[in-house]
Amino acid sequence: MNTTDAPMRWGGWGDPDRTATLSDSIRGLLGQALGVDRPGPPIPADLPLEPCRIPGSVLALLGEVSTDHTDRLAHLRGKSTPDLLRIRVGDAVDAPDAVARPHTHDEVLRLLTLAAEHRLAVVPFGGGTSVVGGLVADREGFTGVLAVDLSRMARLLRLDPVSRTATFEPGIRGPEAERLLAEQGFTLGHFPQSFEYATLGGFAATRSSGQASAGYGRFDDLVVAVKAATPTGTLEAGRAPRSAAGPDLRQLLLGSEGAFGVLTEITVQIRPVPQARHYEAWTFEDFTTGTEAMRTITQDGPAPTVLRLSDEFETAIGLSRPGSLGSGAGGCQLLIGFEGTSADVATRQALAADRLRALGGEPLGTEPGEAWAAGRFSAPYLRDALLDAGALVETLETAGFWSTLPTVYENVREALVDALVEQDTPPLVLCHISHVYPTGASLYFTVTAAQGPDPLAQWEVAKRAASDALAAAGATITHHHAIGRDHKPWYATEIGPLGVEVLRAVKATLDPTGILNPGVLIP
Repeated sequence: MNTTDAPMRWGGWGDPDRTATLSDSIRGLLGQALGVDRPGPPIPADLPLEPCRIPGSVLALLGEVSTDHTDRLAHLRGKSTPDLLRIRVGDAVDAPDAVARPHTHDEVLRLLTLAAEHRLAVVPFGGGTSVVGGLVADREGFTGVLAVDLSRMARLLRLDPVSRTATFEPGIRGPEAERLLAEQGFTLGHFPQSFEYATLGGFAATRSSGQASAGYGRFDDLVVAVKAATPTGTLEAGRAPRSAAGPDLRQLLLGSEGAFGVLTEITVQIRPVPQARHYEAWTFEDFTTGTEAMRTITQDGPAPTVLRLSDEFETAIGLSRPGSLGSGAGGCQLLIGFEGTSADVATRQALAADRLRALGGEPLGTEPGEAWAAGRFSAPYLRDALLDAGALVETLETAGFWSTLPTVYENVREALVDALVEQDTPPLVLCHISHVYPTGASLYFTVTAAQGPDPLAQWEVAKRAASDALAAAGATITHHHAIGRDHKPWYATEIGPLGVEVLRAVKATLDPTGILNPGVLIP
């Protein structure tokens, strides 16, 4: 498992010492297939920032806060392609005016009280990995913007080996949480692509879904209790695994994206570290056949820990195997993995092999599965290298029921192709299914094209077309990337006018002055 303690690169993804490079063959492929003929704007060495807008008298009340240029720059937006493109053209307008780093729940409460009193917009900040505009606050009507960085609240507070639960502070990163749990023989089992930098608070606030969700569940499935600081006080929810005591307020805070409160404690279900892990690959004739095999395995078993299927395009380009871009084979590649005791893994793997063969699959062995597991956190580094080369590359995701999934897939893919062809930048559109449920699954699209004269506007047109298409097909606007700012129009339609009013009523109760992440989540 790749882990790192390095700080996040402010102008791109991840560790500056792990930047990806493109081979001559990949550069040739970009030119021949997509017409990429000039490099994109580079990451600047620095960006000028507007002076801090928060009055000195207010800063003094806030206590230990930083207005340092480097600190403010490190908290500029998230890591979506539009976020990074804005940096590359020198746009730093969304940088916070100051950064606070509280140590305790009570310190967070105090900051929120002062922010409400002095009209400061507050952006809760974990790993900075949002890809939907979730870290950009509206400034209008506010004295300034305060980023509340939770990195100093990063402890394992309690571990209950009998109940198999652990309570963490929100600022702990995924690798450190796994390290602390492993010392006592446990794992959380939550490994999204952002794992190396994202925090448990961020996982909860965005309803994150890890790459082993088929076996361990989504993060919101794992949360059994939460504690949050709000401008009107402390909200705690969860004192039993399940309860009939009214609506579950845990679900109100999960996915709330910092708009209702700042999560300060998260109690999660944990499991023993698996004795054995086995990942292997299979090939299917086409995406339809592979999808049907996924549905059958998901509904009828044996239940895998990891299950993901690449369509013909992603399989051919080799993106399902990091580091092998352009060297894929035909058909559709399915990755399946099992974790648990040695005997259990062997039994489930053998049963799955029999079932996959009966469903039309051909085994490819363990090498592709092991290669995927070794490189599964590397794709964002490749994105930065492609932006450098002049390619526009971004992702979007959704989920739907099994019966509607083929229509969603076709309609979204067609919308993306049409929107970019009309801008004279024909794209390569790849897709995979990576999160499955008895009733349906997710679709995750990767889109690559040559950068046009205005890449931000270029992607906005394509994103809008794809979002309209998936909404029209009855799918959700997001499966695990969250709402942020980017998805709000479609979210409003998805939940309807009354749903919007419910959210606004909750916001008015917990955050009556509207200081928490203004502009994010709430339509």
